[in-house]
Amino acid sequence: MSKKQRVFKLGSKKISNWGEPYVIAEIGVNHEGSLSLAKELIYQAKEGGADAAKFQSYKASKIASKNAMSYWDTSLERTKNQYELFKKYDKFNPSDYEKLKEYSDELKIDFLSTPFDHEAVNFLDELVPFFKVASADITNIPMLELIAKKKKPIILSTGASDIKEINLAIDTLKQSECEEIVLLHCILNYPTENHNANLKMIKHLSDMYKEFFIGYSDHTLPDKHMNTLVYAYLLGAIVIEKHFTNDKTKQGNDHYHAMDKYDLKNFINRISEIKELIGESITKEPIEGEEISRKNARRSLVLSHSLKKNHLLIEEDILCKRPGTGISPINIKDVIGKKLTRNLEEDHILEWNDIN
Repeated sequence: MSKKQRVFKLGSKKISNWGEPYVIAEIGVNHEGSLSLAKELIYQAKEGGADAAKFQSYKASKIASKNAMSYWDTSLERTKNQYELFKKYDKFNPSDYEKLKEYSDELKIDFLSTPFDHEAVNFLDELVPFFKVASADITNIPMLELIAKKKKPIILSTGASDIKEINLAIDTLKQSECEEIVLLHCILNYPTENHNANLKMIKHLSDMYKEFFIGYSDHTLPDKHMNTLVYAYLLGAIVIEKHFTNDKTKQGNDHYHAMDKYDLKNFINRISEIKELIGESITKEPIEGEEISRKNARRSLVLSHSLKKNHLLIEEDILCKRPGTGISPINIKDVIGKKLTRNLEEDHILEWNDIN
């Protein structure tokens, strides 16, 4: 079934082609190990208009070896070793995520967390409505197989991957009978420079994978107009994910390329304006408000001078003038050569009963 015919249930929201995007506020580990700050970030995500507040569930010892070096801008996040960075923020345990899930439910915002190991997949299964797979795990076949067996929708980020790797991941998920997949375009740079965002890849993914909805996971620096996210939506991204913070001036981690609740509200408002402009119809046809224009702004066949009954009409007898209430110029070949049924004055708008 094509995307234009589908309505896809993602968490508490139904998404459809050109509908409102499903917006994920990626809190990640911007809570910095504080449960109270994590809850405050959920609250602000809800206040900003997000559909979901998402975290990251990992343990440093299971995600990176102790000699794994950085892949981010170390002038903005100075930690150069992955294990050391992850160790700073891996303090939450399953019971903490349960509390965050309960709080999210109270606020009526979807709770999500990206698992980075098998243990996280298993305990999050009871907490999340669907799974988000990080770009770095698109080739992690054992992880994909385990997640697919949970029989839930999956959002798969495609940062730093090629089509062959994306196909392998999709095939792996489908082999476990997972068909509900959303693919996110993503550039795996922290932060992503604007010239590297390559938003046209959203269109490429949409063309390549017509059976799936496409989204965008953003790591660019937010601007006051939230243009990157707006352009992504206009190119077809129906799921939007961006890192979220309560303070963009905080140093390190994912604060420096995150949006805050004000950015989020701005984006939501711009999407509302855009949706009004885009409209509901995907078929080119006259709308109700154009009926008066179809009638009065279009043209009819009009006599260029007065003529007598039984006159044989020639092209010189006819002009095309407004309004469009008479015989349309579309039918001029059916009028030329016909006789008038009565005497008619100059500027008369021809009707079918005027001719034989």
